[in-house]
Amino acid sequence: MIHLSKSTKSVSVVLFFFVTLMGWAQQGDTSYKRRVLEASEVDLLFSYYNQDGQNAAVTGGEGTEELTDATSSIVLRMPMNEDDILTVDVGLSAYTSASSSNVNPLDGGLNVTPFDASSGESRKDVLAYINPTYQHSSDDRNTIWSANAYFSSEYDYFSIGFGGSFTKLFNEKNTEITLSGRVFLDKWNSQYPIELRDGFFDDRITGNGTYSPLFREFDNENRNSYSLSLSFSQILSQKLQGALFVDLVSQNGLLSTPFQRVYFSDFEDFYIDEFQLADNVEQLPESRFKIPVGGRLNYYLNDLVILRSYYRFYWDDWGISSHTASLEVPFKLTDKFTLYPTYRYYTQTAADYFYPKEQALSTYEFYTSDYDLSNYDAHQYGIGVQYKDIFTSARVLNFGLKTINLRFSQYDRSNGLNAFIVTLGTTFVGN
Repeated sequence: MIHLSKSTKSVSVVLFFFVTLMGWAQQGDTSYKRRVLEASEVDLLFSYYNQDGQNAAVTGGEGTEELTDATSSIVLRMPMNEDDILTVDVGLSAYTSASSSNVNPLDGGLNVTPFDASSGESRKDVLAYINPTYQHSSDDRNTIWSANAYFSSEYDYFSIGFGGSFTKLFNEKNTEITLSGRVFLDKWNSQYPIELRDGFFDDRITGNGTYSPLFREFDNENRNSYSLSLSFSQILSQKLQGALFVDLVSQNGLLSTPFQRVYFSDFEDFYIDEFQLADNVEQLPESRFKIPVGGRLNYYLNDLVILRSYYRFYWDDWGISSHTASLEVPFKLTDKFTLYPTYRYYTQTAADYFYPKEQALSTYEFYTSDYDLSNYDAHQYGIGVQYKDIFTSARVLNFGLKTINLRFSQYDRSNGLNAFIVTLGTTFVGN
């Protein structure tokens, strides 16, 4: 299902560019100074995500949201010389989704219903990505710039991105300001619900009259995103550190999801078995502007406990505003083991274009039944444990084990969506 030929060629060009830069950098000044990164590091990361709910957007806001996702990634950080670091993040994400399987609910099973998964190929997909970053620090370590690229591909979506950042440290490195920007140029390979595709016919359709949906394929399949971020962090005292940030995000192009159905209140209902056929797919504006503003405050309570707090306010011109607050309390059990209890609260208002099933009118310009854009509250509870060995006594090949992080989280939404997340991360350091 995945075609990587174009992205692979692009990645090869990017890596060749970085390796060339590496060669030039290593031909510079050879006098000794402390390296920004003393040795190569490798992060091996794995996550497992499982969710369920009854408000699938694929089936117009009613139906199974069962989904599992397993993601594996490798992050390699390599010192090019005393001042420069090349980081390459490569990963695969494989998922199985009951809701996306119902893009075509007719390709498996005897009884067709939005509350069961179809057995067809649309129930699963794989996303592959690569994200290289090159970072340079000045001799006094008070100026840092970086450049990065991003490529990802899955069955119906391809993304290419690039960006950079500039960081300045002042006041004996107690004050830090970072300005960064990113651009993503994405393209859909639109997959529409089976009943809206050319040539569809099924003699099992029931309803009053003739099934005649209000549907037209999207002319533009591009989606472009631009972001500009400014962050400010300050060491306020020996025990207190704070940070503030603001992002400006602009998106344009196809912001609707082509396979998410909508049912109108002024249209007759048509079914195959228990599955209701779409009146249309969601229609959303072709532009969106977002502004998240927030901050962090970390307090060193004592040698055993640190308090890490976070708050963010979000606003966009689709009518959504939200608040996020979280607290993490790392508790040092021993010199090597630390426990991480966490809690996160989230609340948002609904988008102007959100309508539950069969509440939108066909005369409206924009509409969606995606409950991600509805009004809801969410709670996330978690616990994590970290093992850290600064001496890297355990070794695999030429790399010493530096840290192991294992986390468990439970996520609960007020609209009935529940999820369980497990993440495992290890860091190895080279000689």
